[in-house]
Amino acid sequence: MPVVVYSVLRLALFAGATGLLWWAGMRSWLAPLLAAFLAWALSYVLLNRQRDGAARWLAERAEQRRAHGGRTAHQLADDAAEDAEAERAARGAVHERPDGPPPPTA
Repeated sequence: MPVVVYSVLRLALFAGATGLLWWAGMRSWLAPLLAAFLAWALSYVLLNRQRDGAARWLAERAEQRRAHGGRTAHQLADDAAEDAEAERAARGAVHERPDGPPPPTA
C-alpha cells in the first residue's frame, strides 16, 4: 500500500529532524514544531515518487468505488452470497444450518 509507505517515510523524516534538532541543543517545544516544518519541506522535495504513487492508488480506489456505486469489494461479495442463497431458496434447495441439521417440521 503506497499510502502506508509514504506515511511511514514522512514520519521517519519527522523523527529524524526532531532527533537532529534535539542533538543540536534545541530542547524546547519549538524543536518538534520546527521539525514538522523541516519534514514537510524535505518530504515535498525527496518523496515525489512515493507521493505520486500514493495519490495514484487513492485515485484508483475512488474510481473503483464510483464504478461500483460506492460499495466496497467486501459489500459486493456479501451481496453476491446473499443473492446465491436467495436463488437456492427459490429453487427449493435444502439449507444447511451452521449449528446442525434443520429442525423437523410437523
